[in-house]
Amino acid sequence: MNRVIKVLKPVRSGRKSIDRGRALVTGGAGFLGSHLCERLLADGYEVIALDNFHTGKRYNLAGIARDAAFTCISHDVVDALPMDIAVDEIYNLACPASPPHYQADPIHTFKTSVLGAINLLELARRHNAKIFQASTSEVYGDPLVHPQP
Repeated sequence: MNRVIKVLKPVRSGRKSIDRGRALVTGGAGFLGSHLCERLLADGYEVIALDNFHTGKRYNLAGIARDAAFTCISHDVVDALPMDIAVDEIYNLACPASPPHYQADPIHTFKTSVLGAINLLELARRHNAKIFQASTSEVYGDPLVHPQP
């Protein structure tokens, strides 16, 4: 089930006044995604975080959840995306990154990587948006130590 969460609050004083456009951050409730959302907001973007909350946590978004320029959508990138989300930039950070998480459901991890990227590329094509595809060191094989120092 998709659910949109939007709570309004006054714009933080640290935000730049320029409107940089609208950015979509998939995996936005993860550690890296939430920090990217914070940075984009501080740089003057309107930010949409999209996360299925499988490994991402709502508390990672607590500091920005009430920002008027922030919207959080609970959605899995494996499923078709709402194509009416008009965005200028897409940052794809959606995928479990640690071995215990991606090994727990390797089929869903594969679908997230492949179908998620396809869905986001289609959204980017539709809106002529730039897209950034993130990855992890896990693509090089299993580390000897986890988490890595």
